[in-house]
Amino acid sequence: MPTLTLLYIILAILFSVVIAYFQYFFKVKNTPKNHILLFSLRAISIFLLLLLFINPKVKLQKTENIKPKLSVLVDNSLSTTFFKEKDRVLELVRRFKGSNKLNDKFDVNFFEFGKDIDLTSADSLQFNDSHTNINKAIKSVNSLFKDEIAPMILISDGNQTIGEDYEYINSKQPIYPIVIGGTVKYDDIKISQLNVNKYSYLNNKFPVEAFVYYDGDKEISPTFTIYKSGKKVFTKKIELSKEKKSVTILTNLLSDKEGIDYYSASISQLPNEKNTRNNTKSFSVEVIDEQSKVLILSSILHPDLGAFKNAIESNKQRKVTIAQINSFKGDLEEYQFVIFYQPTFYFKSFLEKRTANFLIVTGTKTDWNFINSLNLGIRKSYINQSENYNASYNPNYLTFIQENIGFNSFPPLKDKFGAVDAEGNQTLLFQKLQNITTNEPLLATIEKGERKYGMLLGEGIWKWRASSYIKESSFEVFDEFVNNLVQFLSSNEQRKRLDVKIENLYLANEPITISALYLDSNFKFDNRASIQISLINNETKEEKVIPFSLINNSYQVKIEGLSPGEYNYHITVEGQPIQKKGKFKVADFQIEEQFSYANTKKLASIANSSEGKMYYPNQQDEFIQDLIKNDAYVTIQKSIEKEEDLIHWKWILFLVISLLTIEWFLRKYLGKI
Repeated sequence: MPTLTLLYIILAILFSVVIAYFQYFFKVKNTPKNHILLFSLRAISIFLLLLLFINPKVKLQKTENIKPKLSVLVDNSLSTTFFKEKDRVLELVRRFKGSNKLNDKFDVNFFEFGKDIDLTSADSLQFNDSHTNINKAIKSVNSLFKDEIAPMILISDGNQTIGEDYEYINSKQPIYPIVIGGTVKYDDIKISQLNVNKYSYLNNKFPVEAFVYYDGDKEISPTFTIYKSGKKVFTKKIELSKEKKSVTILTNLLSDKEGIDYYSASISQLPNEKNTRNNTKSFSVEVIDEQSKVLILSSILHPDLGAFKNAIESNKQRKVTIAQINSFKGDLEEYQFVIFYQPTFYFKSFLEKRTANFLIVTGTKTDWNFINSLNLGIRKSYINQSENYNASYNPNYLTFIQENIGFNSFPPLKDKFGAVDAEGNQTLLFQKLQNITTNEPLLATIEKGERKYGMLLGEGIWKWRASSYIKESSFEVFDEFVNNLVQFLSSNEQRKRLDVKIENLYLANEPITISALYLDSNFKFDNRASIQISLINNETKEEKVIPFSLINNSYQVKIEGLSPGEYNYHITVEGQPIQKKGKFKVADFQIEEQFSYANTKKLASIANSSEGKMYYPNQQDEFIQDLIKNDAYVTIQKSIEKEEDLIHWKWILFLVISLLTIEWFLRKYLGKI
């Protein structure tokens, strides 16, 4: 205790004694014995009151018993229902909750997982999640209890549909899988994967690639068939056996009508096959009657050229040609869209002819004097020194819908150093220089009357594509961003006030998210609109009307529970003659129903690698006893020392009030009041 605080306490004692003394002994003759009691009550109460004002810090030593954590992870996906294990899983959960010995030894926490993971109780389990991510569930619990003793029970069939493979996860905590689902293997045949392009061209053939997998010992000769609107368009008999487990089927189908075509591929079922849900897969193809031609015109060789070409051609509607400025003899009018890469004075005749539908990409080899002379709305006062510019996403960009795909974390682009003067543009990405976001554009689109073009101020976009691949394990997200930009800049149509993002094919039981961008008559985002979508099932004629919700700078609607079938949709804006019509299909496909038995191999592997053990539901009593008897899981006693302000001890104030009250009643009783 500090010396000054101790001095204050001594003074408080003296002050309390002096005040009480003057009250009951000073100039008092023949002091009654009861004055000693009153003196004590007064002195103690005054001292305690002063002690609260001094408020010294008191060191307290507390002992705390910390039980080991036990996490019960329950598979809440559709596969639990498909394997008819719902009642057994609920019984397991109730058994763990009701075991007094288990709860005495462990602090038990229950989690449900599917696509995500959350706390749960037996009453909240619905077993309706359309995906299973075991890897994410294990990692989340490891992170939550990283510094504690926290074994986990994994109640699952071991079949994962999304996420990284959990078999080789490095778990800090022991894992005890309890296997649910069928463990007896039956002969099974399935279409494991189906590859097809989203788009095709009228009167052209498009490829279809199917992978058929067989799990069995007999020699079989099933038939693979593709149907279009119920009509057979392709069939092939294949041979499979114990030695030949899989086969790849390639075919080309004719696109004979413009629009969206729906197909289903199926493999004939086996005589004793238990799971036939994985014998069929659906797909759709949008047939268009024209292919867009894109030209990339450059003065140098650069990895960006290949990145642009690959990203743009990921949309099969587009064909990209790369040409050098000195050797190009073609006609720009043959191309719907042109990328001028690092233009110099040699581009003059081409840029004077091309007044719209182009993108200029600048860099260290760009002639900015020439760019400034074109009066494009963006000028740069530069010096002959390069600088790295990071991207900063603009959430208020309203020209077209583009989500933030992680622009802020992408590697910097390189351009000549200088200040940018911009006017009349919509900026999608701002320049960020040395972690400071500026108001100068890095990627901007410009609309002047019928002219529409864009400018990207920096080279090195190939690094963005690579970075996106590392993050997403796919080029799809980045390629979609490039194609959104190309689609907007290459379009000659009048700007639409209602733009809707919707797919042609959805899987059953998956949430369907539809987004819409609505602009007012001045083509500015309007957040006051009331938008709704009407859905009609073509077979049952059942109609649903659902309103859109305003989320950030777009309208979105999330639809769940649609039964398989074809739907016509009609999106309207209240009070406006603006609408969008179309159709989509919900395929009768549940990825959680594609498995025929539990994956005991992977569950046993994760149990062994984490120093746990695998059990089956009929071993629950043995499992509980093993956990209770396991000496590795013991309660830890911790001694905690902490300082606490005396003023927080409320009982002292109550004691002061009690002492003063007793003193008052005694004085009243003795006739001294």
